Amino acid sequence: MQEILHDLITGIQNTGWLEFIGVVTGVGSVIYSRRENILVFPVGIISTTIFIYLYLTHGLYADASVNGYYTVMSLIGWVMWTRHKDGQVALQITVSSKKEWLQALLFFACAWLILYVVLTKFTDSTVPQADAFTSGAAFTGMWLMNKKKVENWVWWMVTDLVSVPLNFYKHLVFTSLQYVIFLVLATMGYLTWKEKARRKTTAAV
Repeated sequence: MQEILHDLITGIQNTGWLEFIGVVTGVGSVIYSRRENILVFPVGIISTTIFIYLYLTHGLYADASVNGYYTVMSLIGWVMWTRHKDGQVALQITVSSKKEWLQALLFFACAWLILYVVLTKFTDSTVPQADAFTSGAAFTGMWLMNKKKVENWVWWMVTDLVSVPLNFYKHLVFTSLQYVIFLVLATMGYLTWKEKARRKTTAAV
């Protein structure tokens, strides 16, 4: 435990300014997402762009690809969240149906498998299973977030739980700490969105 704490402190002290900005904007984007604020997308794009570079230089190729995916999906989500119908925001927070849950699980399984095959066949990744798993879960979370599904937070929590030890192992200590914060924020986000969905359902009855 003492050795882990020492590595954590040393890692934070050695954190570069680029990683610091990426972490701060990443945390900011999650906070904006929880508040259902459109700033989640421009702030998030700053973070994802930085982490594309950082993950490529640290051999986490699937995580680099997922940040590229984040960037593209953030642009799409930006458009989806700003659409209006009859003077109101068209997209509302909702709970996934059983069919949508199955679609999400299938989406995750396909993403995990494809990323694992790519990592093992075409890269020198030393952690292909974990890298592909976190990336597949993150792909799913971002997809559901754009659709304002409450369950997007479940996938972010799964991503965060695995990303903490993975980033620590790859010496991205400050980024590992970021995922601890993300896990707390994702839990809070889930509870907030679930309550919003419940209130909207009640009001519609």
